[in-house]
Amino acid sequence: MKTPSAEFSVEEVSFGDLPQWQNDDPRELFSAMRRILGYLRTAKPYRTGELGLSADDLIALLETAEDADPKDASEARRFFEDNCRPFRISQNGGKTGFVTAFYEPELQVSAVPDDVWKYPVYRRPADLIDIDDKNRPEGFDPYYAFGHQDGGGISYFADRRAIDEGCLEGRGLEIAWAKSKVDLFFVHVQGAARLVYPDGQIRRVTYAAKAGHPFSPIGRLLLDRGELDPKTISMQTIRAWLADHPDQVDEVLWHNRSYIFFREADVTDVDLGPVAAAKVPLVAGRSLAVDRLIHTFGFPFYIHAPTLTHLDAEKPFARLMLALDTGSAIVGPARGDIFTGSGFDAGELAGTVRNDADFYILMPRAAAERYRG
Repeated sequence: MKTPSAEFSVEEVSFGDLPQWQNDDPRELFSAMRRILGYLRTAKPYRTGELGLSADDLIALLETAEDADPKDASEARRFFEDNCRPFRISQNGGKTGFVTAFYEPELQVSAVPDDVWKYPVYRRPADLIDIDDKNRPEGFDPYYAFGHQDGGGISYFADRRAIDEGCLEGRGLEIAWAKSKVDLFFVHVQGAARLVYPDGQIRRVTYAAKAGHPFSPIGRLLLDRGELDPKTISMQTIRAWLADHPDQVDEVLWHNRSYIFFREADVTDVDLGPVAAAKVPLVAGRSLAVDRLIHTFGFPFYIHAPTLTHLDAEKPFARLMLALDTGSAIVGPARGDIFTGSGFDAGELAGTVRNDADFYILMPRAAAERYRG
């Protein structure tokens, strides 16, 4: 069996080896696969990850699914059984896979600022540029994919503290203003939000770019300081600590120098999530963020997390999902982030997901034949 990396390997298994496969109902994936196919027919293909699977490998499966309309869960599973082969992804050294979860927050905002609505949701500045090997200045940290360009050349862009202290004010970049700095921070962490205005209007913002600085989790900072218990840490316990220590909020949030800029997007279907890195809307409970350096967007993954039970009525999580997003904290071949949906309830579900998991990728049959070789 091909070993794509010294760090992990893939091994072909049977559908009978997928825990609880016979209980899954993957019918929701078919409309999402049609959207992926529509995107790939009109835009550039997804980047091929280290695993070696390409968008071309995926298209045959998507075209077969285009006219499929499974009437029940069994027929939906049979489609994948007929057209794919499952491969288990194993990390060398016996390290298990791991899943967290993310969601689309709802952020209360105003179209105009005042003494209450004073924390801006910013668009991407014109002087924030993409950095690659062609324009990276000598000595520029190779991690940085964004930088600041002016008449003097390219430099590092302002970080969270500098932006919070007003370095972007007066440039007309504000999309809206929030009343909670902490709520806005967690929108940055999630990378998207539904904006809820006082008159009930709902709009959406999605990720446009970031300032470039590394993501530094504030949860890790609070753990290192002994402020939180590693056994119970979650988004909820982090929020509770911030609420109990208002005098330390700025210091803690500024520890994460990363800063996210947004673009406006329509809410065309309230049942769908935001358009993510794969350029199609996320589907609650069926969309997975993966490491895009290793994996290629659009492929089906079967995730089994025996200790993750609160997403499925106290049953172990076992679902077929589509790789539709990525994230700076999602690193590794068996590392995933489950999209739980939009709004408060979705946030409550997502905030406590930190579970070991088994990862299986479903390869279209032609790609599976190549792997066997």
